[in-house]
Amino acid sequence: MNIQQRTLSTLAAAVAALCIATPALAAAPMAKTPAPGWSRMMLGQFEVTPLSDGTVDLPVDKLLAQDPKKTQATLAKAHLKPMLETSDNAYLINTGNKLILIDTGAGSFFGPTLGKLVANMKAAGYSPEQVDEIYLTHFHGDHAGGLVKDSAAVFSKAIVRANKVESDHWLSQANMEKSTDKDTFKGAQAALGPYVKAGRFKAFEGSVELVPGIRSNPTGGHTPGHTSYLVESGGQKLLVIGDLIHVAAVQMENPAVTIDFDGDQKAAAATRKKEFDAAAKGGYLIGGAHLQFPGMGYLQTEGKGYKFIPVNFTQMR
Repeated sequence: MNIQQRTLSTLAAAVAALCIATPALAAAPMAKTPAPGWSRMMLGQFEVTPLSDGTVDLPVDKLLAQDPKKTQATLAKAHLKPMLETSDNAYLINTGNKLILIDTGAGSFFGPTLGKLVANMKAAGYSPEQVDEIYLTHFHGDHAGGLVKDSAAVFSKAIVRANKVESDHWLSQANMEKSTDKDTFKGAQAALGPYVKAGRFKAFEGSVELVPGIRSNPTGGHTPGHTSYLVESGGQKLLVIGDLIHVAAVQMENPAVTIDFDGDQKAAAATRKKEFDAAAKGGYLIGGAHLQFPGMGYLQTEGKGYKFIPVNFTQMR
């Protein structure tokens, strides 16, 4: 063996010994934490903070009123699965004079993947005690359930407001006794009960300015008194639409498709078309409870349906 060969052999042995003596560096551990549950933007002089209550998996191919195979194919084009992870969003509006929360999420009404609104509100710099008024789009559990925890009011100072048609329907014992959907009635009454008892529930009728810059907009169909809310400041508009749409990947392209949750299927489809046409024509924002968080964007007409254009991310410089 010559000198060069001996040198290479010695070097190889040294490298091998080093590899044995030095353990491999471990990979960075996975963080396994969720994405931030709040966002923020300005609408004129109003601060808008979308809040996530979490997500819930829904078998939308079974829930939408069309051929399941067609739904599955449409979802696949958007890289989505029929068991769709669906956002549940609420919107916190700071007008400078009032702190208004539109919808409250599900609270404990829908299982462990929801009920995160209060934690996300605190992460966003606010607390439930600061909320002055709460406007409900409707009384389904994923919108009203967050009002209570262990049968007590979560928002200790807030006045809760909703359309009188909605409250007259769901808070009626007579209606509940006649209904085959008693669970929804019981949930609505449990959620609203502490506020009704404390005199902190106030119904409104029709279209009315609730505080300067926020007006109720009756959009019945999904439920009898379903209401959206038009927020306007500095010439900018945002329509918080509640449940006018559930599965954007399907219903934007074909807005005639309804969902089992719609109480009046025909009216729900007609209301969606009316409000979406107005938003597209007017060029104003919509904020949807079940659009992918933060659920805010613009609409453009496209064929017989619409194209949803999400808001651009902003650091509010």
